[in-house]
Amino acid sequence: MADIRNPAVAGQFYPANADELAATVTMLLDEAGQRVDVAPKALIVPHAGYSYSGPVAASAYSRLRPYRHRYTRVILLGPCHRIPVTGMALSTADAFRTPLGNVPVDSGALSGIDLPRVNNFDATHKYEHSLEVQLPFLQAVLDDFSIVPIAVGDVQAKAVANVLEALWGGDETLIVVSSDLSHYLDYDSATALDAATCRSIEQLDTHIDQNAACGATPVRGLLIAARHKGLQVITLDLRNSGDTAGDKEFVVGYGAWVLSE
Repeated sequence: MADIRNPAVAGQFYPANADELAATVTMLLDEAGQRVDVAPKALIVPHAGYSYSGPVAASAYSRLRPYRHRYTRVILLGPCHRIPVTGMALSTADAFRTPLGNVPVDSGALSGIDLPRVNNFDATHKYEHSLEVQLPFLQAVLDDFSIVPIAVGDVQAKAVANVLEALWGGDETLIVVSSDLSHYLDYDSATALDAATCRSIEQLDTHIDQNAACGATPVRGLLIAARHKGLQVITLDLRNSGDTAGDKEFVVGYGAWVLSE
């Protein structure tokens, strides 16, 4: 019997009903529009509830629509919010489930590769939303694909970069890093800090800390690898919850970037 990682935040961060979820994701993607340019190698996207960060995430995922047959494997990285981990946590599950169906896990991706600080730790994945909320978007824009889900905990960004370079692959492999930006500042302060973080990402500058992005470590790891691989960065969207579905007294920042070879 297959070991399935069941959804933890369906009905909270996104609709639990399959038809409603499919309609919501399609609407967000359609509203984001579709540009056909160079195929992405990596995306940086937010991971809040869809009413808050969905439009920002959709600005990146809509870029995948013209290439839905290209990608067969997604390296998915995000921070730990519930169960902390030292290093990086893989999952032993055979698939991650959403209301739209099961997404198979590429369990053999790291076999035979000697990478320290990478271990199986299902407890971290059980309730983690940073990876889960990306799956319905991926299911909407890609055909058959598997994932390598990596929850990033207390680890150096260089170790994350080493994992990404080991899994880099070719045209079939997409990298998705899940991260929100500043947390619970007032609107003007958040806007200023998020703009500075955006400039750092655009310049592949790894001087980004946890106050600037909750997924700072996987973001920094991607930026290190992107420098080695000569990727180019384009900012797609930069907003916060005060722009989407919340008040402006305490906001959370969201951004979306595409990195291409």
